[in-house]
Amino acid sequence: MLALVGQPATGHALPPPPPNPSDDDLKNSQTHVDATATRVGQLANQVAQADAALLASQSQLELKREQANKALINEQAAQATLNAAMLRANSARAESDAAAKQIDVARQDLDEFAAASFRQGSTVGSLSAFLGSKSPKDLLARAELLDAVGGAQLHAVDNMRRARVDAANKESQTRAALAAAQAAQQTAAEAKSAFDAAYHAAIDTEAAQAAKSKALEDRKADLERQLYDAQNAAAGLRGQRQRYEEWRAQRDREQAAAAAAAAAAAAAAERGAATAGATAGGSRAMATSAQSVINRAMSQLGVRYSWGGGDAAGPTVGVRDGGVADSFGDYRKIGFDCSGLMIYAFSRALGYSLPHYSGFQYNAGRKVPLAQKQPGDMLFWGTSGDVHHVALYIGGEQMIEAPYSGAAVRVTSVRYDGIMPYAVRML
Repeated sequence: MLALVGQPATGHALPPPPPNPSDDDLKNSQTHVDATATRVGQLANQVAQADAALLASQSQLELKREQANKALINEQAAQATLNAAMLRANSARAESDAAAKQIDVARQDLDEFAAASFRQGSTVGSLSAFLGSKSPKDLLARAELLDAVGGAQLHAVDNMRRARVDAANKESQTRAALAAAQAAQQTAAEAKSAFDAAYHAAIDTEAAQAAKSKALEDRKADLERQLYDAQNAAAGLRGQRQRYEEWRAQRDREQAAAAAAAAAAAAAAERGAATAGATAGGSRAMATSAQSVINRAMSQLGVRYSWGGGDAAGPTVGVRDGGVADSFGDYRKIGFDCSGLMIYAFSRALGYSLPHYSGFQYNAGRKVPLAQKQPGDMLFWGTSGDVHHVALYIGGEQMIEAPYSGAAVRVTSVRYDGIMPYAVRML
């Protein structure tokens, strides 16, 4: 808590100054942020290039997969053609074998007929065993019958021979078709093997590219975390510098206020009437009480804003609002909102806690025209008469406030845009 220099009666001392990082520290931290951001950008380009290459390899993988599928279908079709050719070849071979057997049987019968005729010394042959010739004319008729029988057998042999030739030709053609089918099947099998190899190679390429992309993504994510840490570190140093400047400004204001108070007290003492002295003593007591409220609020400079945060004991975790404050994570941050800072500032001076709502605080004390505001008075802002913000006036057209999510407790000039027409005086 802060106090006016030269006012030991308040019982408070100026707190030690917060850390004050050097200009080199600030510059180096920002340089580190910029360098890391540059590396993140460069790596982002590499990730984009790797993703494009991965997409291309995936397209090639799809193409190789379809080509392998086509080759499989072609191989299956060639195999079916080969199977059909083998069936036709087997059938043609069977027909040729059957024709050959029939010819062999017919030739054997003919040979036996001729041999029998020779052995009996007659052109009639073995028919003499069944037919008796009674005259030359009868013999001639029977010889002509034998010739006809032999000629019919020879004609049958010629027909079967031609059938065998046809079957042999058909078998030869079938064998040629079979050989062509076997060659086509071999070509299809080789093509399928080649496309399968290309497909598996594409799988390996896609897997390698995916691994490369993931490695780059992981590196980028790690570098982004480093950038986040560097940004936070730089922001922390800037925050330290801001808090130090605010502390120094407050120290200067308090020293000036202390000097002015001392001068006023000396003048009052010189005027010296007992009644006037008593009255002056009461005014100083009131000023001291107001200053203690100001000092208590000033002790929280730099504490982060947290919607719904703050009570008589100090900063607390905020609450959810379902909107802007939640987007800043106020519900998990420790700090003050505007009315919570007023509760903390007045808690010791009043002996009780103000309500945690700026609208209720506007009606908690004595209203004085804004032109008559004094250090220690609360200032309010509203829209259409509805109060939505409160700050503590510290004099010299300055005030201390917990402004909004993402900011911190700060000292700033009084804003008159939207300000309520009355200040509220609690002391």
